[in-house]
Amino acid sequence: MKTLISNGTIVNEGRSFNGSLIICDDRITDIIETKGASHEHFDREVDATGCFVLPGVIDSHVHFREPGLTHKADMESESRAAAYGGVTSFFEMPNTIPQTTTLEALEEKFELGRKNSHVNYSFFFGATNDNVRLFPSLDIHRIPGIKLFMGSSTGNMLVDKKEILEDIFRTASPLPVMAHCEDTGIINANMKVAKDKYGNDPDVCHHPEIRSEEACFLSSQSAVGLAERYGCRLHVAHLSTAKELDLFGKHDQITAEATVSHLFFCDEDYSRLGTLIKCNPAIKTKRDRDALRKALNDGRITTIGTDHAPHLLAEKQGGAAKAVSGMPMLQFSLVTMLELVDEGVLTIERLVELMCHHPSRLFEVDSRGFIRKGSKADLVVVKPHSPWIVGEDCIQSKCRWSPMTGHTFQWQVQHTFCNGHHIYNKGVFDACYRGEELRFRI
Repeated sequence: MKTLISNGTIVNEGRSFNGSLIICDDRITDIIETKGASHEHFDREVDATGCFVLPGVIDSHVHFREPGLTHKADMESESRAAAYGGVTSFFEMPNTIPQTTTLEALEEKFELGRKNSHVNYSFFFGATNDNVRLFPSLDIHRIPGIKLFMGSSTGNMLVDKKEILEDIFRTASPLPVMAHCEDTGIINANMKVAKDKYGNDPDVCHHPEIRSEEACFLSSQSAVGLAERYGCRLHVAHLSTAKELDLFGKHDQITAEATVSHLFFCDEDYSRLGTLIKCNPAIKTKRDRDALRKALNDGRITTIGTDHAPHLLAEKQGGAAKAVSGMPMLQFSLVTMLELVDEGVLTIERLVELMCHHPSRLFEVDSRGFIRKGSKADLVVVKPHSPWIVGEDCIQSKCRWSPMTGHTFQWQVQHTFCNGHHIYNKGVFDACYRGEELRFRI
């Protein structure tokens, strides 16, 4: 199958230029930096005039809930949402049922991906207080890294023993550790104060006071200290505070992620959206959000993920104590960040670095994340100045809600190619297609 994507603005490795791409089967075979038609014969042609052609997004932080929590989401539904949003690869987290903390559970995840995922997939191995001995048995070419819930976890995967944490940071290499950093002791103390003051289920507006700046900073500081001591590669997930940012940008092996939610929302949005934007760590102040936005451009933030975490709406009822934390954002991550491009927060070239190039480099993904000859043809075509409103009917996540419902976006995903396959075409989706297992450190 030979495909031509013609006359788009190609964004790749710091440049934007008008041109066309030729795909043969699953690979990019040519990049033509001129405008005009090719005289070759193609099995399929996509006219990208007026559109931008980007590498497919690599989301290194998602929760797809399968196995064990499929009333909320599953591999099929959430990978479909990914394709609709221009996300062609994902790394899924281990806090499912059973947890991905044994070699057998990891193999089960890969089998689920092979059978059900519409886009490319891999899975983090979860660290616990008693499974460090398994690290040498992990295939470093199949998984992105080790996920560590350090100080706090909503999935009963808390690692809180000092000697075990030291073993994890000592043993993980060459795999990076991706850490969720919040301090449970501080959070529990803050929750007690909030309940004494506001009742058994404080309003969600108090969530950032309970899961506070101090809880985030001290845990992140501890993780960075361990990584420095043992020379471990550390990637701290979902930074939410300005204070944490001071820990990063100093060492190449110690990096940080910001999520779309922490970059788009702030505490002023609780009055409008309530628990729909309740997540861990909490969305904090406008000052924190603006500091995270600034850090996108100065090297302190290395990747943008979603922490995509679907729940049923019924599970989101209540306040800071009772409503569950997490939101589905995968389908709308790219168009949300393109909105920040329009606002001047970052350039489209920087967006591509943070959502495509850097995840590929950081986790050493083979042949993806770039528009290069010979690379896998994972691509997304997006169109600016094309307003549309998010309605329930367009939401692909199984939970069927989004904090973006009712929002008007100015960018549209027109086409998504996964391994050269035209999986999404202006609202038409190929439900039969399955993605590939990602490879690392090849």
